[in-house]
Amino acid sequence: MATKRHAHTVWEGDLARGRGTVSLDYSGLGSYEVSWPARSEEAPGRTSPEELIAAAHSSCYCMAFSGGLAKAGTPPTRLDAKAEVTFVPGTGITNVHLTVVGEVPGIDEAAFVKAAEEAKLNCPVSKALAGTEITLTATLA
Repeated sequence: MATKRHAHTVWEGDLARGRGTVSLDYSGLGSYEVSWPARSEEAPGRTSPEELIAAAHSSCYCMAFSGGLAKAGTPPTRLDAKAEVTFVPGTGITNVHLTVVGEVPGIDEAAFVKAAEEAKLNCPVSKALAGTEITLTATLA
């Protein structure tokens, strides 16, 4: 069965001086301030589309990776994944770097790295970001 999720943003003002609020409507988890400075420079306390993409990618990647490991008979005890999304003003999102450290009983480093790469390719968010360079560093704890 297909699922649909939704969020919305209200923006006021121009790009450079304006600001908006993105609301996670479906989950009701909250509303978060967004602005151009939060996207293109340091602006603590505000999020950006790239941070939201990083959150989506790291969580989706963990799900894809844990599913692949379990299917291979080596379910993970723990996966700790980070997604770092690079945004260049005037160019856009140029790359995503995934870093994962995993505790997986019964698997060696080579098998872990191979499974990590497969998860990177099969993760639905990775597929949605097709055309963006996605790199990976995988370490077995």
